[in-house]
Amino acid sequence: MSERNRKVHLNVFVRIAGHHAGGWRHPEAEPERDLDIDKYAELALLAERGFIDSLFTADNYSGTGRRLEPFTLLSALAAMTKHIGLIGTVSTTYNDPFHVARKLASIDYLSNGRAAWNIVTGHSPGDGDNITRWGGYPEQSERYAIGDEFVEVTKQLWDSWDDEGAGSIGESELRVNHINLHEIDFRGKFFNVKGPLNIPRPPQGYPVLVQAGSSEDGKELAAKHAEVIFTAQQTLGAAQNFYTDVKGRLAKYGRNPDQLVIMPGLAPIVGETEAEAKDLENDLFGLLNLENSLERASRFFSVNLSEYSLDDPLPIDKIKPEDGSRKSGITSRREVVLDAVRREKFTIRQFLNRSAGGHGHVTYTGSYIQVADFIETWVREHGADGFNLLPQVVPHGLETFINKVIPELQNRGIFRTAYEGTTLRENLGLTRPENKNREIWTARYQANKENISDPVQ
Repeated sequence: MSERNRKVHLNVFVRIAGHHAGGWRHPEAEPERDLDIDKYAELALLAERGFIDSLFTADNYSGTGRRLEPFTLLSALAAMTKHIGLIGTVSTTYNDPFHVARKLASIDYLSNGRAAWNIVTGHSPGDGDNITRWGGYPEQSERYAIGDEFVEVTKQLWDSWDDEGAGSIGESELRVNHINLHEIDFRGKFFNVKGPLNIPRPPQGYPVLVQAGSSEDGKELAAKHAEVIFTAQQTLGAAQNFYTDVKGRLAKYGRNPDQLVIMPGLAPIVGETEAEAKDLENDLFGLLNLENSLERASRFFSVNLSEYSLDDPLPIDKIKPEDGSRKSGITSRREVVLDAVRREKFTIRQFLNRSAGGHGHVTYTGSYIQVADFIETWVREHGADGFNLLPQVVPHGLETFINKVIPELQNRGIFRTAYEGTTLRENLGLTRPENKNREIWTARYQANKENISDPVQ
């Protein structure tokens, strides 16, 4: 495919309150519906109308926020939608591979091949306070070692069934052919799993594997396992560096760049004109709790930003050095934010706007044509394969994007006008993985076939 014909991939990060810190106060927002399945279905069907690849739900195991459990939510949405991919976040630190493999395979069947797993190692030390495994919250390198082994076990469990007919209906019962399923007998540092899984190999082979994180450990885990990366670069230069870095790591794992879709977060504010978008941006800024916003932004600096004028330049010379003892939480996000601070000449007001609008992801305010230009530039210049959209006001931001930006991208020939396939893999341009254990199972069967009895349940 020529560079001018590269297609844009889009995901929607679902957050009922919106992704702007003041978005929940917007007159069109309905933050009180964050536990309402009809609201989630409304957003999913809206995204599906715009031919968006997938939607994504975050998760964590601590804090006081209200959040539906992803497996439960996505199972319900699977029955209410037909095309859009369904991505759920699951931690590798506080779950078991067998349970995760089984649940994701189940959602893949219920959705006819639209499931995906956002692989995270943990959100914050508070997770460890609520889950007793490992005796707390492991430090970063150990979390990623656990995560690597966890994903490997899960993939082997999905491969514990051959693709060829796992069962057949006889005259009186459903019979499972034991020749087509196999123990994996995994013995690792963190997990010992016998297998096989008690559900056949998923329709997609594996649900699409998604990873979020930009630390060194995160990039290496992504290069080895991930098929989609949600990341957070705020400038094209930083995005290009990340894109080249991660795609360049794939070869050592026997992979090629087309096997990985990189999707930075984008929190757009879209208007018919730039002036209209700027007005909405100013309205949202007016909805912020300014005192709290200044307090949060000041954590990066050795001074209190409330002591400055909002139109003063950021005191870059007052950035705090990183605390090397802190090995918890999303450790890469700080450098993403500060990289943008160093590259661009922000005023304090601009920094607050950027920080309030996308949780450390890039924000962009402009007309629908300018937003389409932004997206096209990043994709053509190899800063992204698409974007993880964070609507700042829900549903207004998503509706405007779908009604205005999507048609503009379609007119440029860089976004679909219909879904290409029936599975998320097909729509992302990803191939269905071969069963890596097929040759092992075949050899084992040939060596022991004289000892295998007739198929039984």
